[in-house]
Amino acid sequence: MFDDFGFLTTVIAIVAFLFARKARNEVRALSARLSLYEAAAGLAPSPMPKTGPIDAPDVAEVVSKKASKTATALAANTATPPPAPDAAKPVNVQPAGPGFEERIGTRWVVWVGGLTLALGGFFMVRYSIEAGLLGPGIRTLLGGLFALALLAAGEWSRRDERLSAVATLPIANIPAILTAAGTAVAFATVYAAYALYGFLVPATAFILLGLIAIATMAAALLHGPALAGLGMAAAFVTPILVSSGKPDYWALYLYLAVVTAANFGLARLRLWRWLAITTVVFGTLWVLPGLGAAQVAPHTFHVIAGFILATLLVVCGLLYGPPAEPGKIEGVSSGALAAYLFGATLVVLSSFHADTAMVTFGLLVAGTLVVAWYAQAATAAVAVAAGFVALVFLEWAVRGNPDLLVLPGGPLSGMGTSPIDGSVSLHLVSAAIFAVGFGVAGFLAQGRSVSAIIPVIWSGAAVFTPLALLIALYARITHLDRSIPFAILAVIVAAAFAAATELLTRREARPGQAIAAALFATGTLGALALALTFALDKGWLTIALALMALGTAWISMQRPIPFLRWLAAILAGLVVARAGWEPRVVGDLVGSMPIFNWLLWGYGTPAAAFWGASVLMRRRGDDAPLRMVESAAILFTVLLAFMEIRHAINGGNVYRDSAGLVEVALQVSVALAMAIGLERLRIRTNSVVHNIGAVGLTLYAGVATIGGLLLLDLPIFWPRDIGGLLFNEILLGYALPAVLALLLSYAVAGRRAVAYGNTIAGFALVLALAYLTLQVCRFYHGPILTRGSTTDAEQYTYSVVWLGFGVILLGLGVTFNSQRARLASAVVIALTILKAFLIDMSSLEGIYRALSFMCLGLVLVAIGWLYQRILFSRRLPTAPGTEAVPGS
Repeated sequence: MFDDFGFLTTVIAIVAFLFARKARNEVRALSARLSLYEAAAGLAPSPMPKTGPIDAPDVAEVVSKKASKTATALAANTATPPPAPDAAKPVNVQPAGPGFEERIGTRWVVWVGGLTLALGGFFMVRYSIEAGLLGPGIRTLLGGLFALALLAAGEWSRRDERLSAVATLPIANIPAILTAAGTAVAFATVYAAYALYGFLVPATAFILLGLIAIATMAAALLHGPALAGLGMAAAFVTPILVSSGKPDYWALYLYLAVVTAANFGLARLRLWRWLAITTVVFGTLWVLPGLGAAQVAPHTFHVIAGFILATLLVVCGLLYGPPAEPGKIEGVSSGALAAYLFGATLVVLSSFHADTAMVTFGLLVAGTLVVAWYAQAATAAVAVAAGFVALVFLEWAVRGNPDLLVLPGGPLSGMGTSPIDGSVSLHLVSAAIFAVGFGVAGFLAQGRSVSAIIPVIWSGAAVFTPLALLIALYARITHLDRSIPFAILAVIVAAAFAAATELLTRREARPGQAIAAALFATGTLGALALALTFALDKGWLTIALALMALGTAWISMQRPIPFLRWLAAILAGLVVARAGWEPRVVGDLVGSMPIFNWLLWGYGTPAAAFWGASVLMRRRGDDAPLRMVESAAILFTVLLAFMEIRHAINGGNVYRDSAGLVEVALQVSVALAMAIGLERLRIRTNSVVHNIGAVGLTLYAGVATIGGLLLLDLPIFWPRDIGGLLFNEILLGYALPAVLALLLSYAVAGRRAVAYGNTIAGFALVLALAYLTLQVCRFYHGPILTRGSTTDAEQYTYSVVWLGFGVILLGLGVTFNSQRARLASAVVIALTILKAFLIDMSSLEGIYRALSFMCLGLVLVAIGWLYQRILFSRRLPTAPGTEAVPGS
């Protein structure tokens, strides 16, 4: 009784036999056609070379050469005239591509058949174990015989195929498939004899596996097609198919080392990149079994063996590896080393940073630096190694319990981890070695390559690794608390980076040297930032980073390295992010004193630093980094003013969820004042940031005026005390913004669109009229404007004040010849006329109604006389022969 798998195997075998028979018939037909073609060309069939099958393009080349020789001989022995040039050209008949049926019958079936044979051998071994049919010795013997049978069949079919004239057709190589299946079964048999049954000692197993690997490599070289490498690829799956309940990781990784060596050797001899990549991938995946199960030593052996084999056979330009192109990074070379570094990293993380795993990881990182030093094709692995070093130490910092390291009384006895215990000591020593190794190697590697990318990678790793290690150690040991020793260490690192920068800038220009110098300069400033972080507390870090941006801008003037400008912009961005994270800079310790509190230092110092940096950077041009720094300068200036206003108005609580009239009025006034300053500044700098900043502040002032001063915070809507008769909140909330808006309208006159300036002037007029109206209301109602009712005297006073304001505007317009002031006067007087006819006529009674209309009439007549006699008198026509008399 066959099970499902046996039935499926039988069906596949029958189908494979039928297709193989049909394929052989087609091969014979093609052979006959080829013989006819040779006979037509006058060629004698030549025996195939005895070195084995060759590729189809080689046969075409041979046939073409023979046909050419025959044509030449015939042309020399004939008296007929030579053919025309077009007729003399040989006809190059392109063979049609294989069809679907041909692909199935000549390729796919052969591949599936070879895989089925190998799986059949594996499953036969498993079935014999589960059913207990045969003893271990018999099973091992039968497996060896089956492997020998497959290998013999492959060799017989290869020799038989050599005698055929169709061996070069592009079909699946049946001898190679049989050989691949035989080698896979041989691998499984030897592995089972050693790991499952104990028939072989490790030395004997190693020798046999090595012999099989060498024989497989030789067979692959003999058969030619890459399908022979399928046998060794299948060897990676052998431990999964033939396994035991008690895995022996030493035996597994010894076996995998032999398989890896054979694969890498074959990939090197035939230059098969796919085989090298596949081997690296399988080798990395085989790191995963048993991780975290106290199997550190076998796993470390596996990654070390794979790393060494990749170094010997895969890395281009080193030892036995393929030749390399100078200055070019090769993906397989770098990827192979990076893959085994990844495996070592997994071993370290899964073993909780065991000493053996850490030592192995350190050896592989050091090996990567050495290999990349002599083989530039593997330089990319240096960057990967730097990243894995940072990952290992940062994970160690997070995994530990740093709270126990900074208790007031020190570590508790018998609990937690001591800062000087073995693990910490090992990591401290390892970190020092890594930092020095990457830093020194990265500096010495400058100028050794004809390509720019090589020194850039070395310098990037040299800067990144020490800084990352410093952060990890600081976080683990001090729990992000202040630490003067770490600050001193950061200053030492900064000095080393600064020295490297200075030395590189003095050297003769080499590829990538400018970028490398910029990276070391960046490392200098980064180390200084870390020093300030380690030594200073809370808000001082914000100040320090801002001052570093100023320092970076100054250094960019002394050493014109383009990246320094970007670094200044990045530091400005960090300060902005820091302020967004905690707007109070120092939290609850901001203080309660108005103006002179931590907000002044936390926002004022960065604002001044960014303004200074922008001035320095503008001397070398206007670019994106400068605009970022200018934006930060404007932002911190605005935040300084707004935050100080909120702090002063709300008693130190900048997080209050509401704002009153005074706060909105001060913010509007500050926004208008800053807009005036930016309008003046942009005339000199022609900066797009200053332009946008001025417009943005103006828009904010307009929105705050409409939504706050004229709607939500209008005093007539809220029963609140606005202060004294003249010096009160109305003066601050409406008169001051009106004056500033008027000044802004004149600041933009002639430099922006007329509508833009007139709109601002309109806001100034509205604010001024609102101030006069509210001041009259204050005179009649007292400090709380909502008390009492509106009397006839109050309504009459409104009309008189509005009318007087219009007359004053008209007088200013006439005196200074300002059309804008005269138009504003016309608007105010028009509003007064509307009030007189719509409100005064219906609400006023008696003397107030009469006086209202009389005063209005007299003023209107006077205004008409003023326009006729003064403003437009020059336009009156004069009689011929007469002179206009002044004042007439």
